Amino acid sequence: QVQLVESGGGSVQPGGSLSVSCEVLGYTDNTYCMGWFRQAPGEERKGVAAVVKNGKTLYTDSVKGRFTISKDAGKYTLYLQMDNLKPEDSAMYYCAGDWSCRWFYGANSGHWGQGTQVTVSS
Repeated sequence: QVQLVESGGGSVQPGGSLSVSCEVLGYTDNTYCMGWFRQAPGEERKGVAAVVKNGKTLYTDSVKGRFTISKDAGKYTLYLQMDNLKPEDSAMYYCAGDWSCRWFYGANSGHWGQGTQVTVSS
């Protein structure tokens, strides 16, 4: 069974930067597509960024040019660098992984961690 452990996040003013990371533990074969989704209170979860094993990346339109996803395959660690943060980026961020990217498009599939809070406010 795969376990995803997030770290990082926190609070920052608009325009600031934060990073979150995710360590993948255990059974890693079903990690073809990994990344992050976020969920704010009262809202549905939304895929933010994903990377597949061939290196292709996916980003939701609202974060393109501001967020960068990367991975250290040797360490099974995933990173999300978030720059020029906006208040609407505030949410709980969850690391997710599955054999497909269906979770990125909203499917309730795959594995995810406990989440880490990102708050952007002045």
